[in-house]
Amino acid sequence: MKILITGGSGQVGFELQRVLSVFGECIAPTPDQLDLADQQAVSTYLESLKPSMIVNAAAYTAVDKAESEPELAERLNAKLPEQLASYCAKHDIWLIHYSTDYVYDGSGEEARPEDHPTAPLSIYGASKLRGDQAIARSGTAYYIFRTSWVYGARGNNFVKTMLRLGREKASLNIVNDQIGAPTSARLIAQVTAQALAQRANDKVGVYHLTTSGSCSWQQFAQEIFTQAEQLKIPLSITPRAVEGIPTSSYPTPAQRPLNSRLKLEKIEKAFQLTLPDWKSQLRLVMAEIRECQG
Repeated sequence: MKILITGGSGQVGFELQRVLSVFGECIAPTPDQLDLADQQAVSTYLESLKPSMIVNAAAYTAVDKAESEPELAERLNAKLPEQLASYCAKHDIWLIHYSTDYVYDGSGEEARPEDHPTAPLSIYGASKLRGDQAIARSGTAYYIFRTSWVYGARGNNFVKTMLRLGREKASLNIVNDQIGAPTSARLIAQVTAQALAQRANDKVGVYHLTTSGSCSWQQFAQEIFTQAEQLKIPLSITPRAVEGIPTSSYPTPAQRPLNSRLKLEKIEKAFQLTLPDWKSQLRLVMAEIRECQG
């Protein structure tokens, strides 16, 4: 099997290359090798490669910048998935795609099931939703995994940012009224592999894929610093020095959902999974970061 992984240089794409190699040859072109913003270049590449499956981990993820670059966000988050889905449908192959909690409006306090009405608050969220919808109507076999608060030992993410700021500052103000489930890129890749091993036409659809449990960004930061202390990662800050502030005190160009809790029953039942809690997965990533630091 020849598996094309788009976005292979990102944190999820890197982990996918590690775990999907047992299914076949993984091809993950770099941005220099394939410009995903160029529709014709993508078409030419697909016809030349002739993949047996496509795993689309590529996305425009600069949430705030998308407000001023809507065309590029639309291309990468909506038009690219549509193009890939069309190719997959034409050649009768599977497409795996990753989406986001930002397709919902974040109202209420309950965890949302997959069939909850969508109502994105930002250009980023709206473009991701259009990508989901294009895949669903393409006629191809697909999994769409909607996840949240993604981080890993590599790349730019909240954990890496907190560790950097924790070395530089003795105190921080972090938003405490946005609630979600921090989810490691490694877990996303592992669940993807489990789902691919059980792929079947009666399992086609949208699934929520996060860790279990939830926290605020403030609580996430505090746990990062708590685990850093346990791992003896040198910092200037302590968990107690992380103060909570409301979203209204930290305005951004793009509006964020306050409630990003997602129900996990569907994915756990479909693929015989028990998704781990967010603290245990953070511990694995923190240990990997510590090992990389030597």
